Amino acid sequence: MARLEGSTDLWVNHLLDDAGIKLDYQSSKIKPIDDALHTGSKKLNNKPGYPEYVGVVKDFLLVIEDKSSIDNHVYTKDDVITTDNPKIVPDYALNGALHYARHILDRTSYKKCFAFGVSGNEKLHRITPLYVNDRGDYDQLSDVESFISFNEQNIDEYYLKEVLHEDTDEEKTTTEILKDAAKLHEDLRTYGQLKDVDKPLVVSGILLALRESESHNFSIDSLTGDTIKTDGKKIMEAIQSNLQRSNVQPEAKRDKLLNQFSIITDSALLNTKSEQLGMTPLRYYTEFIDKTIYRDIRYTNSSEDYLGRFYGEFMSYSGGDGQSLGIILTPKHITQLFCDLVDLKPTDHVFDPTCGTAGFLIAAMHSMLKQADSEAQKREIRRNQLFGIELQDYMYTIATTNMILRGDGKSNLKNEDFLEQPAAKLQTETMATVGMMNPPYSQGSKKDSSKYEINFIRHLLDSLLPGARAVVIVPQSTMVGKSKAEEQYKQAILKDHTLEGVITCNPNTFYRVGTNPVIAVFTAHEPHPANKQVKFIDFRDDGYEVSPHIGLVATSRAKDRRAYLLDVWHGNADAPAKFCVQSTVKASDEWLHSFYYFNDEIPTDADFDKSIGDYLDFEFSVVMAGREYLFNNKKVGDTDESN
Repeated sequence: MARLEGSTDLWVNHLLDDAGIKLDYQSSKIKPIDDALHTGSKKLNNKPGYPEYVGVVKDFLLVIEDKSSIDNHVYTKDDVITTDNPKIVPDYALNGALHYARHILDRTSYKKCFAFGVSGNEKLHRITPLYVNDRGDYDQLSDVESFISFNEQNIDEYYLKEVLHEDTDEEKTTTEILKDAAKLHEDLRTYGQLKDVDKPLVVSGILLALRESESHNFSIDSLTGDTIKTDGKKIMEAIQSNLQRSNVQPEAKRDKLLNQFSIITDSALLNTKSEQLGMTPLRYYTEFIDKTIYRDIRYTNSSEDYLGRFYGEFMSYSGGDGQSLGIILTPKHITQLFCDLVDLKPTDHVFDPTCGTAGFLIAAMHSMLKQADSEAQKREIRRNQLFGIELQDYMYTIATTNMILRGDGKSNLKNEDFLEQPAAKLQTETMATVGMMNPPYSQGSKKDSSKYEINFIRHLLDSLLPGARAVVIVPQSTMVGKSKAEEQYKQAILKDHTLEGVITCNPNTFYRVGTNPVIAVFTAHEPHPANKQVKFIDFRDDGYEVSPHIGLVATSRAKDRRAYLLDVWHGNADAPAKFCVQSTVKASDEWLHSFYYFNDEIPTDADFDKSIGDYLDFEFSVVMAGREYLFNNKKVGDTDESN
């Protein structure tokens, strides 16, 4: 074995370990596979031959063949991978992998195989999966960065989506959520004539009331449309009972929440029987929400911010009222990514000063609870380690409801203006070791520079404990800092805090909003060293795509891309400059990958061949157009004699 190829074998083994996959190296402990490989030589001479790695995950055969050079990744003829030429198959990774897959499938009872051609090294490489069926037919799938999609937890989902092209259970659930949200939006408008701001409040109030049905203090059947004790009064009593049962303190906070729900009792239309419905709109909404939203929120272990999803749908249907307020709800995969970027621990205190519907706090709570080792620690997390501030009254009510529904009885949320709160006061109140934030967008101006997103970041960092980690998602323009005030805020940040890195996100992360976001990570109260190597990552290709009628959805590559990002972020993997650049920074710099990027990749033979081919194609087309003078320095009208 060549020394370089051996190092590739070792790197592939690390990838398999990271993914939790156990395969045999240049052998097989599975007798039918071992028997088949006794005649499996890539030289096609019926002598023994073994791929680099082979084994089984569930009912899938996995075969890996690797080469040290990307130039030896694959050989095709007429776009078909060659497996019948003994001079070709041994020299190319994907050809060898397909050969072994077909050979084993033909001689065993296995019917499904993923064969991988791997070439290159940790920094510059290709990993190409093929799906091969028991007839030897293959489909070439998109390149991956790891094998995480092929472990026991993920391989069925990958097969379902990439090979069968069917929706996963998660996608089906998402489709149903969006469909229910659309219907509820229309029904709230049609039968209740509710304003956009009131719609999520009615939904939130009903959700709290339904919690009382578990203790038999509230029943949907009690909503009879009585004109004396209206359905709204019954729902409001249930809300009040549930807030008390959830130990929401102090009383003034409960009263503030109840006041936000007053639309439920005050609206005559909501409390009057509809001839079309045969019941009051409130009962109709309660039955609908019980069957759809409530059961998803109450009994799921997912950190999905369902109430936030519904709120986002309401806003998108109504023309984006949330956007006009600078409110952009953060997708679930971003809230979960935040937890991993800061390596969230069950002992952390998490603070979100612009919490919206509390999506970050919910994701953090689930991440911390999974790591907790006792019920006492779980209670401590729920009661004393999650803190949020929300300025908008109705969003504050939605966030509090959302946290109560997820089991955070105390709900350490406040209805305040974050920028008006002294940093020292917030430090003492929250003792926050982690800050997470998606601040209001596009609110700052020359007249009021304090509303720039970069100032929200500065104030968050000032409000955390020394050494705390902060992660934020903001528009790219925040990291550019075009105005003098923004650059001054950036200078203030570097003076007192450390910038760890900036990740450029998928432009469709906030689908239908039109914002190109980045994620920035900081360490609080540690002045930025002048020689600090900051990571700038281009993660636009995150494995998420826009699906018609659904929005942004994960492809089968999403888990693979996320794992690769985290490996690079935590220093467990090298990456080419096109993905990650490390550089010192100044406040006047644009803190973006595109600002620091330089192409450090050595062109391959294939790149050279392509460039020559492109040039010859160009020259031929120019000559055919009668403009060959461009290649011999002749000008139009020149003759041979005149030169």
